[in-house]
Formats: sequence, structure tokens, C-alpha cells
Amino acid sequence: MNFLAHAWLARGGSDEFLWGNLIADGVKGSDLSAWPGDVAVGIRHHRRVDAFVDTHPVVAEIRRRTPDRQRRYAGIALDLVWDHFVARELALQTQPSPLIARTYRVLQAQPAPARLATLVPALVEQDWLHRYADFAFTCRAIAGIGQRLAGPNRLAELVPWLEEERVRLEDDFQRLWPEVRQALEVRKGQ
Repeated sequence: MNFLAHAWLARGGSDEFLWGNLIADGVKGSDLSAWPGDVAVGIRHHRRVDAFVDTHPVVAEIRRRTPDRQRRYAGIALDLVWDHFVARELALQTQPSPLIARTYRVLQAQPAPARLATLVPALVEQDWLHRYADFAFTCRAIAGIGQRLAGPNRLAELVPWLEEERVRLEDDFQRLWPEVRQALEVRKGQ
């Protein structure tokens, strides 16, 4: 799951909790004592979501079908593909979202950790979360991430497979997402 899915799952919590969920990939280590309480709880929640998804049988099945040369990078690509399907489920291709407006406000309220410092402003300014509703945009974002990794761009090499598998991946998402929501969605007052 990427920014949009994490925002959806965390939306019932405070802004600090949401921010922790959004910046968690930029935070290293298990000692979160330097972070305010709700932010640290949000970071831990994000990590629980990632662990749940990464070990889910649906994801294991997808990894088995992924081409061998790109299998190691499939998790990165799938995180963005899940955001595409969340965006479609929320009909972001046709309407603005109060959740995204809140997410952008929270992200702009304070600087992101160094590892996300250049990514977050671009995400907000270019409205990536609404744009994830477009599969072609999502695939370009996946290839773009691959440019920042060392060595050959295995993520860009994975894009044709993602395009071929799009319908199956949507079916996979429809099996995975309800279980993720059931187990980890935070509702107001929790």
C-alpha cells in the first residue's frame, strides 16, 4: 500500500496519526521515542499494514506469477498499483476528494523526513493521489521510482507485465482490500 491506501486506512485518526502513517517509509528503526505519541502510533500502524499486505496469500500468489527478473521489485510496484485501485474505488477520476485535501494539508503542515523531503512536495503539487486513478500515470510513477534505484530499472521492465496483468491485479485487489480494511482500517473514535 502506498500514500493513498495508507491515508484511507488512517483517516479515522487524528492529523498526527495520519501524518505518522504518511511519513513512515521515511522513518528508520524501531525506536520511535523521538516522535510525538500519535505520530509514533501512526508509524507503527503503517508498518502493521505493510506487514499484513506483504505476507498476505494474495500477494504471495502475485509474486509467484511475477517475472523472475523483476520479482524482487514487485512489492514496490504493487504498492502503487493498490493505490490505483483505491483511487478507482473512490472515483477520484471524476471528483475531488476531501480525504486527499486533508492528506495534502497534513503533508504540507510540517517537513517530511529527509528520505521523503523531495518526494512529498512533488506529490502534493502535482496531485499524484488523484492522478493515481489513471493507470498509465501509475505505471509512469512506478518506472520513475525505478530510475532512483541502483542498477537497471527493473521497475520500468515490470510495467509491461503490470499492463498485461491489470485485470487479474484488479481481481487480486478485490480479494485483498476488504481483508486489509477489516483488519486495519481506523474509524473515528478508535
